[in-house]
Amino acid sequence: MRDKFAGIAKVGEKGQIVIPKEARDMFDIKPGDSVIVLCDMKKGMAIVKSEVLEDTIDKIMPNK
Repeated sequence: MRDKFAGIAKVGEKGQIVIPKEARDMFDIKPGDSVIVLCDMKKGMAIVKSEVLEDTIDKIMPNK
């Protein structure tokens, strides 16, 4: 598997996009998975699988 991918996703009438299959395979995104949309007016937009940030939050705020 390659470690980089660039693709195009069209925005539908309801504002929905389809994540290209290559990207879903790369990040193991399955139907029903949650993703987080991060936005910055100057830097752009990123889509991150929610588990990535959950792991980071657990490291910052561990359960005691």
